[in-house]
Amino acid sequence: MSSGPVNQTRRQSAFDAADPPEEKKYLECIHCGLCLPSCPTYLEMGNEMDSPRGRIYLIRMADEGKIGITDSFVKHMDACLLCRACETACPSGVQFGSLMEKARGQVERKYKRRLSQKLLRRFILSVFPYPDRVRAMLKLGRSSQRLGLRRLVIHGGLSKSLQIMEELLPPPDEVPADIPLPRVTPAEGTPKFRVGLLTGCVQQVLYPQVNAATVRVLARNGCVVVIPREQGCCGSLQAHEGGLEPAKAFARKTIDAFEQAKVDYVIANAAGCGSMMKGYADLLKEDPLYAHKAETFGQRVRDALQFLHQIGANGRYGPLPLKVTYHDACHLVHGQQIRNEPRALLRSIPGLQLIELKESDFCCGSAGIYNLLEPEYGVRFLERKVDNIVATGAEIVTTANPGCELQIAMGLRKRNITMKVLHPIELLDMAYQAGIAPRS
Repeated sequence: MSSGPVNQTRRQSAFDAADPPEEKKYLECIHCGLCLPSCPTYLEMGNEMDSPRGRIYLIRMADEGKIGITDSFVKHMDACLLCRACETACPSGVQFGSLMEKARGQVERKYKRRLSQKLLRRFILSVFPYPDRVRAMLKLGRSSQRLGLRRLVIHGGLSKSLQIMEELLPPPDEVPADIPLPRVTPAEGTPKFRVGLLTGCVQQVLYPQVNAATVRVLARNGCVVVIPREQGCCGSLQAHEGGLEPAKAFARKTIDAFEQAKVDYVIANAAGCGSMMKGYADLLKEDPLYAHKAETFGQRVRDALQFLHQIGANGRYGPLPLKVTYHDACHLVHGQQIRNEPRALLRSIPGLQLIELKESDFCCGSAGIYNLLEPEYGVRFLERKVDNIVATGAEIVTTANPGCELQIAMGLRKRNITMKVLHPIELLDMAYQAGIAPRS
């Protein structure tokens, strides 16, 4: 294939001029196929068009005006997990995630979905980025079986999505009450850093203990921890599903909130959020007011585990005699290229036995809201993940993303497997607590 210019004019393209997939980026793909063994959808579906290079070829064909945004085109774009494993495998450094988000943006503007699917997407994206709405949905989910709401949904495919949504919710006794966090938590000892914590959307409602543990661990390591009240969603769910304009609005609000907080670093304890915020520069590069701000902001974003490893977390841990296995959240290992840091921190805890997980970086099927939009394939990927987790014989599986926690916990519950699912920061916090507990 020629590597020269493809499009002399956008008039022939199936894409419009609003954030189209960039020609320069898709031409970087040399179609070598090294991404194929890393792509979950290709391995599961066995279809070239459901591989990264296949999807890039479709994007190029649409941009050249050789195909339109057809049912088939949309099917293959929708089927992608956006796990970005292909980026890790790619020798040419193709920015596949950016290409896919922009292709999906074109789909959302130019393709007419079935009413049931349109309503499902609208519902999900109008709920999950807003913590108060997530709380309301949690209450509704608790009563859905009693009210028989599932039976009211008759459109094909939608009832399965709502069933998965309900099954994802943890049992009532496993959801802690809201844990209020102070706007500013002082550092223990001499302050070394002033950091801001993104509390997230789903995280703060379903896993408030993760945010609380993150604050404690950061404070133990000399950080003044600031939680800006003005922060909101980071915009990741919108961007992944092609809602680039809403994502940009969330990004601007996030940048402003943390700029006003005057912090040295912005800390994320959710892999998808951290990956998104580090990529604000690409999202806002055409924004004259925020392009430079976004680039500067992204350079200050750190995943919590990455940051603790970077600063040399103090090792005043007590023993945790536990068998633990670690699942690599896609947007941590592939989106942020953070693989060794969480493992090093876990191995530093006395008594903790870290058991490596087979295919640890193979997607669990959560992938943002993929498990709700593509429930059949989401379950297939989950079954493969749970098989590998069970084979470790671990007592705890740990992962650094709330979507992965929800998905894996659901898979374990369905098999009646009593294995805890925790964030690595919770284990670090437990080890610190064990280190100060009085000895009998």
